[in-house]
Amino acid sequence: MKDYGTLSQAINKLKLEEGYTIDFNLVDEHLENKKDKEKYTAKEFEVDKVLRFEGMSNPGDNSILYAITTSNNKKGLLTDVYGAEASQISKEILKKLKIK
Repeated sequence: MKDYGTLSQAINKLKLEEGYTIDFNLVDEHLENKKDKEKYTAKEFEVDKVLRFEGMSNPGDNSILYAITTSNNKKGLLTDVYGAEASQISKEILKKLKIK
């Protein structure tokens, strides 16, 4: 597996080297691309990569980075926290984003 370094390094590498240029947000039962005003249900995207990061100075700084491709071939990234602070989202989206 490729070493992506820190969260910010991984974001830069995925954007510049692998074309994941869109910033996605989790909104209830959708992924949202605010720039293009698009929403995607769980059936309309695939998770290509999942990268986990743990804070070195604070174990509470846990984040996860998803590299995603949508059904209309847009590639982007979604960052979220994991653990007790994880986002409240639909079961379908949660199932799709489940770490394998």
